[in-house]
Amino acid sequence: MGCASSIHISDRVVYQSGKESEDSPSPQQTNTTQHQGNPASGLPLKPPSCKTTLTEVQFGPMKLYKDPLQVLLVFAKEDSQSNGFCWACEKANYRCSMARTPESALECFSEKHHDLVIIDHRHSRHFDAEALCRSIRAVNSSENTVIVAVVKRPDREEASVMPLINAGFNRRYVENANVMACYNELLQLEHGEVRAQFKLRASNAIFTALEQSQDAIEITSEDQVIQYVNPAYESIMGYQQGELIGKEIIEVPKSEKNKPDLLETINSCILKGKEWQGIYYAKKKNGDNIQQNVKITPVIGQGGKIRHYVSINRPLNDNNKSDKSTERVQAESQTDIQSSKHKDRRKGSLDVKSITSRGSDGSSQRRHSSMARIHSMTIEAPITKVINIINQAQESSPMPVAEALDRVLEILRTTELYSPQLGTKDEDPHTNDLVGGLMTDGLRRLSGNEYILATKQPHHLPSHLATPLSLNDIPPRIAQTMETEASWDFDIFNLEAATMKRPLTFLGLKIFSRFGVCEFLNCPEATLRSWLQVIEANYHSSNSYHNSSHAADVLHATAYFLCKERVKQSLDPIDEVAALIAATVHDVDHPGRTNSFLCNAGSELAILYNDTAVLESHHAALAFQLTTRDDKCNIFKHMERNEYRTLRQAVIDMVLATEMTKHFEHVNKFVNSINKPLAALEENGGNSDEESVKGVLTSPENRILVKRMLIKCADISNPCRPLELCIEWAGRISEEYFAQTDEEKRQGLPVVMPVFDRNTCSIPKSQISFIDYFITDMFDAWDAFADLPNLMQHLDNNFKYWKGLDERKLHSLRPPPE
Repeated sequence: MGCASSIHISDRVVYQSGKESEDSPSPQQTNTTQHQGNPASGLPLKPPSCKTTLTEVQFGPMKLYKDPLQVLLVFAKEDSQSNGFCWACEKANYRCSMARTPESALECFSEKHHDLVIIDHRHSRHFDAEALCRSIRAVNSSENTVIVAVVKRPDREEASVMPLINAGFNRRYVENANVMACYNELLQLEHGEVRAQFKLRASNAIFTALEQSQDAIEITSEDQVIQYVNPAYESIMGYQQGELIGKEIIEVPKSEKNKPDLLETINSCILKGKEWQGIYYAKKKNGDNIQQNVKITPVIGQGGKIRHYVSINRPLNDNNKSDKSTERVQAESQTDIQSSKHKDRRKGSLDVKSITSRGSDGSSQRRHSSMARIHSMTIEAPITKVINIINQAQESSPMPVAEALDRVLEILRTTELYSPQLGTKDEDPHTNDLVGGLMTDGLRRLSGNEYILATKQPHHLPSHLATPLSLNDIPPRIAQTMETEASWDFDIFNLEAATMKRPLTFLGLKIFSRFGVCEFLNCPEATLRSWLQVIEANYHSSNSYHNSSHAADVLHATAYFLCKERVKQSLDPIDEVAALIAATVHDVDHPGRTNSFLCNAGSELAILYNDTAVLESHHAALAFQLTTRDDKCNIFKHMERNEYRTLRQAVIDMVLATEMTKHFEHVNKFVNSINKPLAALEENGGNSDEESVKGVLTSPENRILVKRMLIKCADISNPCRPLELCIEWAGRISEEYFAQTDEEKRQGLPVVMPVFDRNTCSIPKSQISFIDYFITDMFDAWDAFADLPNLMQHLDNNFKYWKGLDERKLHSLRPPPE
C-alpha cells in the first residue's frame, strides 16, 4: 500500500500513518482535509516516508535510539498558522496529532505522551492556553515534554515571558505561518530542548543502575558539596541521604586512621582533573572505622572545568573483620532501603541474654526491652557507647558496684562534662560569680521586661579618620612606639596614647605586613588599611576594656604565638592569616556587657542568636558583613572561592572559640588530643617518631584545636603580661563589670556577678579566682606545647602580687602609698 500524506482531523485527535488505523475515525465520520500543497508559502510538500527511521543520539558513553518526534498541535480553529505547523511536521517526517479542545488534548497526550506540544495562545476566547499547559504538566509523563506557546506578534512593547514560564511552557513562538519558519522552529526544538529532555529521560536508567549498585557511590559538586549517595552508601556508612545531601565533605567526620597528608594528596590529584584510587579509612555514623578501596573520578563539564566528583567505595572485607550481626545489619539495611527508605533500620538480631536483669518484675522487663531498642540503634556517639557498656556491666555486677556505676552514669549524662564542679557558693563567691557571668546564658526574667541596647552605633567608616597611606608613612612617634612589637613585653598602652586610641589600625598594618597577609590575600595595602579602619571604627571606644586596644593586644599576642616553633610546625599559611584576622575582629561591636546580661535583658542580639554564643556570633557575622559590603575594604575580593570558604570557616571557628561556656572543653580536648600524645612520643624518644610527631601536629582536627587554644590564650593573656600591664587590664575589666552591675540594678535585672559591686569588690580576690579557675591550667597546657617560660614567670609574679594585696585585706589595684 502506498503512503498516504493526508492528516485526518477530528475534534479529538489527528492521526498520520502509513495505513489507516483500525481505531481511526473514517473520513466519512470526521471532517477530513487533504493538503496537496502549502497554502501559506506555495512550496510543494513532500509526502513523508512510510519507513520509520530511528535517530541515533550520543549521551556520554551511551548510544541512544529515538523514534520520530511525536508532536501534538492544539488549535481551536484551522488557520494558516496551524496549517503551517501541519505542513512543517510532514516535511520533517514527525508524527503529528491535532486537538481542537483542551479535553481532547489531555486525552490525546495521556495516550501518546508526545515529545513536543504546541498550544495556540493567541485567542483566549476559545480556551485558556496557560490552564491547559498546567493540566498537561500535572500528568506524570509530562516531565520531559517540551511545550511551546504560539503568541501574537506584539503591537508595541514586548511582553514578559514569565507568565508563560510559570504556567509550564518551555518556549514561545511569535506567530509566523511561513512553512519554512515553522519547519526551522521544529528542527531547532528537536535538536535543542527535545533532545536535551530525551537525554534526561535516559539518565533515569543511569540512576537506577546507581541505586542498585553494591558499591557505595557518592557524587559531589565542584565545591565538594554532597549531591547524591546511593542506598549501598547509606547501608555501609549508616547515614540516610537526608543527613548528607547539601553538606560539604569537610563537615562529615573523618577517620583518624588515615595518614595525615592523605587528604591533601587526594585533593591535589583530583583538583588537577586526575583520577585517584587507593585505600582509605572512612568513619561510619556510629564512629567505627571502615577500610575501603576508593576511586574518585573528576567529571569535566561546561567550559572544560570540573563540575562533579564521583566516588566509588568498596569495603575491603579482609581488613574489616566484623561479626555476623554486622553482616546482618548491612543485609537488612539494604533490604529496608529497597523496600522502604523511611523504615527504621534495626540490627538483625540482639542477644538479649547478654543483658541480664536484676529483677523479674514488669518494670525490669520494660527496661530489658528498652535496652534492646537502645542497643539496636545505629546512631551511637562515643559517649552513648560508653553508657551502653556501663549499663551492660551494671546488670551483672554486685550491688555496691552497680550503685557506684549509677553515680558514674549520672555524671556522664550531664552536659557539663568538661566543667569542674565548684563547692558551695560561700566557699569562693568570686569564682562562682565569674562562672555565672562568663560561662552561662543568665537567668530569664519572668516580668517580660526587655532591655534594648543603647542607641545602636552605625557600622561605617567615619570620614574623619586620617590613617597613613601606607606602612612607610606611619608618623615617626608611632613607628618608634611599635619598634618592640615583636617582644612579649610590648606596651600596648603607649601605642594607644600615641595613636589617640587607634592602635589597632597601626599595629595591624605592621603585623599583617610582617606575616605577608596582603600577598596571601592578593589585596592592595590600601584595601587592608581601609579594612582595619572599618573594623577599628566599629569597636566602642567608650568601653573601658572591650575596645580596639584590647583587640590590638589580642592581635599582638596572636602574632607572638604564631612565631613559636611548635605552632609554626602545626599551622599552614592560611591558618596564620585566619588567626590574625580572627584576633582583629574577635570583639568587634562589643557593647561592654556579658552574654548573660544580654540574655537576661532580652536584647535584640540575644533574640537573634537564641541566647547561644550571642556576642561571639555577632562579632563573626558583623566582621564579614563589614568586609564584604564595600570593595574598598574587601580584603577577600581576589581570593579563590574554595580558599575563601576555608579561611572564612577558620575565622568563624576561632571567634566562636573565645566564648567561655566551652572553655574547659577546648582545654581538655587540647590536652588529650595533643599534649598527652606528644608527651608519650617524647618519652619513647628516637628519630623514628618524627613522623608520628608530625602526624599529631598537622592532623586537620588537631590544627583546629591548636587555633582555638591559640586565640583563647591570646584573648585572656592579661595575667601573663608584665605586672604594670596586668594591673592596668585588671582595672579596666573591673570597671566594665562594675558598670554592668550598676546598670543591672538600675534596670531591675538579675545581677549576674554580685561581687563586682564597685563599693565592695576586692579586685585582688577576683584576679586570684580568675587565675586559679581559668588561667593556670590553660597556660600550663599552652606552655607545654609552645614553650613560653617568660609568660609563666609573669603569671607567677602577678599571682603573688594579687595574693600579697589580698593577704593585707586590700581591695584596690595597688597598695596605698607609704
